[in-house]
Amino acid sequence: TMSLNSSTLLNEENAQGAKGNTESLESLLQTPSSIQDNPLQKLQLASQEVLEKAKKSGRSKCPRCNSSRMFYCYTCFVPVETVPTKEIPTVKLPLKIDIIKHPNETDGKSTAVHAKLLAPDDVTIYKYPCIPEYEEKRHEIALIFPGPNSVSVKDIAFHLQKYTKKGVCSSDDDCSREPLLKQAKLEPEEEKNPNECISSSRSEGTRLKKIIFIDSTWNQTNKIITDERLQGLLQIELKTRKTCFWRHQKGKPDTYLSTIEAIYYFLVDYHQEILKESYKGQYDNLLFFFSFMYTLIKDAKCCAEKE
Repeated sequence: TMSLNSSTLLNEENAQGAKGNTESLESLLQTPSSIQDNPLQKLQLASQEVLEKAKKSGRSKCPRCNSSRMFYCYTCFVPVETVPTKEIPTVKLPLKIDIIKHPNETDGKSTAVHAKLLAPDDVTIYKYPCIPEYEEKRHEIALIFPGPNSVSVKDIAFHLQKYTKKGVCSSDDDCSREPLLKQAKLEPEEEKNPNECISSSRSEGTRLKKIIFIDSTWNQTNKIITDERLQGLLQIELKTRKTCFWRHQKGKPDTYLSTIEAIYYFLVDYHQEILKESYKGQYDNLLFFFSFMYTLIKDAKCCAEKE
């Protein structure tokens, strides 16, 4: 039964493609070997009984568009009728998140919708090229994307301080340099009290108001990352972690995370390194759907191997 239900789920994700059945079988068979050890077991999650029940009853209607879906509607960003909203956990985030979705990214395969379902007040999904203008707010916004100019989460405070002092000048000219020079004369680094530095660093880091994530396969990101509206934003690179995503991208290392994993790991790092607070599972429920599907597909793979 588990195998059958898992296939149903995978077919659901592939419903927009003509090769649904073949792709779902391939997904089960090509699950990365790292899936054997389950790092998601340690998460502090709300009860997933509601998902267990929905799995047994099969597909259900979206309350908005009436489409037949499994667990949630990936176009309306709401749970289906068999998954009452009150039984889905809600996560409060310390900052806002914008997800920019590539137009060719298949809705049913994306984990970005998980973030919108579980943190509805703090997450907005945009379909490229319809994205906001970020230039005037770039002193309080960062983009999660690896690159030559990317900085680590722990260095956000330092780099955001430079952005704040520069104001919002679009080029690195005299108007952006001068305040930095004045600041250096007024507050030489050696005269600062170390405790003040930590306190100042924390407050600078919490000036970060919004984080942008790109929801796309790695081969398609270039079109979005080179968009002029995203130029000049502080870029953040996450610590290296291995993905648990069952839809592993061919030819890419297992350190390439799915969108919901990237959001989760960024928030854990932000909580510890910027807010300077011990992490006690505050954002674990962002992986509520992800961990359930992971276990479902892992078990289905075991069943397929036994057969």
